[in-house]
Amino acid sequence: MTAEKKDIPMTDTIILASASPRRKELLEQIGLEFQVIPSRAEEFILEKESPEEHVIRLSLDKAHEVARRNGVDGRWIIGSDTIVLCAGQILGKPTDEEHAKKMLQMLSGRKHRVLSGYAILDLKTGKQRAEAVSTDVRFRELTDREIARYIASGEPADKAGAYAIQGLGVCFVAGIAGSYTNVVGLPLCRLTLALKELGVPLPI
Repeated sequence: MTAEKKDIPMTDTIILASASPRRKELLEQIGLEFQVIPSRAEEFILEKESPEEHVIRLSLDKAHEVARRNGVDGRWIIGSDTIVLCAGQILGKPTDEEHAKKMLQMLSGRKHRVLSGYAILDLKTGKQRAEAVSTDVRFRELTDREIARYIASGEPADKAGAYAIQGLGVCFVAGIAGSYTNVVGLPLCRLTLALKELGVPLPI
């Protein structure tokens, strides 16, 4: 028998359902006060699902997984997911160094798309907002030595597409069209508008 979630007093607390330090830093950047409760939702790809549908579904899954837990005391829950799209392929986090190398070789000298989804649940009203935001990023040509040294730095290990634009990976970025924070992990412009629609008090 599955345990039902117990009724607990609800406070006007914001919860980030992510273990990503980049998303945490972005929310801190805009002055939000929140708790971090990493989601344990399973991440998988469904056939015939568009990339936009994919990141929105995972964002919702992550937020709902945290919302279902006993003892979670918060009103608004934010879930998010980021992927890189190149040559029709979805690039998530690399499984090992060889996988990271193949991803970076694929991105070298090409334009790719970074897609971040976000979902916000308002547990008090039952309302929610979810959206996918896209940013185009262009890499310069990378040498094998640069790729090897970048992988050795450890930075690609837990990043979609095996790079971090807010870290050493910025040295590879020749151009960007769209939201920079979207590439980091959260489209702050769109996210803050959605938070306002749901009644979240913001500093601006």
